[in-house]
Order: sequence, then structure tokens, then C-alpha cells
Amino acid sequence: MEKTRPFLFISCLLLALLFFSCDDSEKPDLPTSAIIHYSVADKKVAFTALTTNADSYSWDFGDGQTSTDPNPVHEYETGGYYKATLTVSGGTGSVSDEADLAVALTPYVLLTGGPTAESGKTWKLSAAHSDKDIFANADADFSIVNGPLQQGIFDLALGMGEVYTDEFTFHFDGTYEHDVKDDGAAFGGLVYQLILNGGADIVNDNGKDFGLCTAKYTPESGATFTYVEQEDFTVSSVHGPGGSLTFSGVSTLDFSGTEFVGFRDFQRKVMVQEITDSSMRIVMFMAGGFEDPAIIGINTHALILTFEVVG
Repeated sequence: MEKTRPFLFISCLLLALLFFSCDDSEKPDLPTSAIIHYSVADKKVAFTALTTNADSYSWDFGDGQTSTDPNPVHEYETGGYYKATLTVSGGTGSVSDEADLAVALTPYVLLTGGPTAESGKTWKLSAAHSDKDIFANADADFSIVNGPLQQGIFDLALGMGEVYTDEFTFHFDGTYEHDVKDDGAAFGGLVYQLILNGGADIVNDNGKDFGLCTAKYTPESGATFTYVEQEDFTVSSVHGPGGSLTFSGVSTLDFSGTEFVGFRDFQRKVMVQEITDSSMRIVMFMAGGFEDPAIIGINTHALILTFEVVG
């Protein structure tokens, strides 16, 4: 039995040397992989590259800025929507991962889509109508005349379904586009059209009992808009002392030339009551006092309607 011990020892030693002397290059590499992890604080984003078998890192933050750090922190100049891309290279090649970021989404970014929305952001009147969509008096409380409005009411009740098709596009640089579609007509106030040109451009007056119509309108070339997040906004109103009312601390949209959003009337500047990534609710004023020449052009009513993103 004593003679077998050297043989066993030598056998074990040879096996151990054989095992530990294997060429590492012959071992299969783990696949190179990359996953983006991130956290957002206002305009600053901390990125972490969760990788295997990665030797180099290339970040594209979607705003023209890049980095080769494994775990960079990047601050965006402007809030908006960005696509961050990480590309890593390693033993089994190169792989990439992408992350869609929503950074510091101000109301203006929600309205326009931000600096990366090359075609701007397009809205149209929603036929679904929220439970806050109403036809109201132009008083301080927007007391309800009719509402909440039923789904598709302008189409089903008034035969004016075309008002749901017009599109309004807001660009981050302040430019504005308006598409009146095939009928070439826009939703607006009947009294306004009668005063404008005796109603010569009216296309559809099925809503005349409510002071509504559609009429021919040519969108303004090179139009612009102005968005103010908070201001005191004064409008004419038959319900206000001295013929006007002031709404304090509200968001507003105003337009160049003859342009408007949603509803064409004497008062083209409107209030934005609420805005999200996919919808916004706007207060548009209407002067409906044709029967009383003393108040023509002074707001009597308001349409509070929801708009939705196109596409």
C-alpha cells in the first residue's frame, strides 16, 4: 500500500497542472451586452451602463452631446423628449441599447413636443369630449349653458362633424401651422362671420341656434404663436363690470395676424386650462349678441373644449 502513494500524488499533480494551464483564449467569452439604467432630476440625468464583457462605451444623449464615460451624468439645456443611445464594444462585438427620456416637461414642451420634435406637435378638437367640456356663459365662473357635452355632439346633433378634423400644429421655435382640410373652412362664431362680410364665407350654419358655424378661412403663411404660462388675462364680457373680466394667473395662447386655435371669433387669444402629454383643454370666447348692436363684438359665451394629439 505504501508504494501506491507516490503514484497517486503524481497523478493528481499532473491533473491539476493540466487544468490550470489551459489557455484562457480557448474559453468562450460571455456575450457582450448593454442595458441603460437612468434616473432623472429636472434637466439632469444620471446614466448607468449595465454591461457584460464591455471594453469601450459610447453615449449619444440625443441632444448633440456625447460621452465615453461608463456612467456619465448629463444635463440637458432644454426640457423635452430625448432618445439616449449607448453603444458598447467588447469580446463578442458591439451592441447598443436605447432609452426614451422625458426631461423637465414644462407646459410649453407638452404643447410643442420640445426641441427634438422636428414636425412640431399637432392637435385637433376631440370628439370624445371630457366631462369638463361645456358651452358656457362668458362670466367669471363660466356658468354652464349646455354640458357636459356628449361625445361627437357637433357631428351628431349639429351636422358639423368637420370641426373635428382641422389640425393645429405648434413648433418649439414659436411657429404655427393650421390645416383646414378639404372643406377649406374653420369652426367659428356666426355673429363674427356676419359682421366680417355679411356671412358670405359661411359653409355650414347648422349650429346657428347656438351661434355657431363653419366658414371659409385661409390659414396665414408664416404664422407664429405666443404661450404665456401665467398672466392676468382681460377679455370683454357682457357679464363683467364695465364690459370686461380679468382672469388672474392663467395660461394663455395668442397668435399672429388672423390666426387662432379651434374657434374663430372676435377674441382670438385663449386660455389653456389644462395640458398633458396627450390632451389640453382650452377656453375660447364667443360674441353672440347680434340681436343687440350695443354688444356686438363683446363676449357673451365661452366654449371650453378638449383637444387631443394627432397620431
